[in-house]
Amino acid sequence: MTTMISDIDIAGNESTPTIRSDWQAGLLAMQGDSYPENSYELFDNVIRWVRHFLDSEQRPLHLELALVYLNTSSVKAMMDIFDLLEDAFEAGRQVSVTWHYDARNERIAELADEFREDCSYPFAITPAKHES
Repeated sequence: MTTMISDIDIAGNESTPTIRSDWQAGLLAMQGDSYPENSYELFDNVIRWVRHFLDSEQRPLHLELALVYLNTSSVKAMMDIFDLLEDAFEAGRQVSVTWHYDARNERIAELADEFREDCSYPFAITPAKHES
């Protein structure tokens, strides 16, 4: 029997994204801006959760992202997460990313595309649907 790590439920604010995980669904979702005072502190639990999920489950893991802005240290943390997914994918695991972006913000789509270039697993970049 696997020991279950608790799900993440971090409410976002003006400088940190909302981060929620659902262990049973194999889902990690992040949305908002990410330029926290200490990104290592913020993302350490997220990276640990991803690592633990990949080490103890065989089910697919999907990241659902709607990040708007990332500072340099947040970019580094995301690279660490994407590297974990890449290693898992190369070992035969099902992992995927969907990055939703505001079509008016081409810079974040370009950043997501730069991340995607280093990934061989499914990585979709899709414009977010706007409600009118």
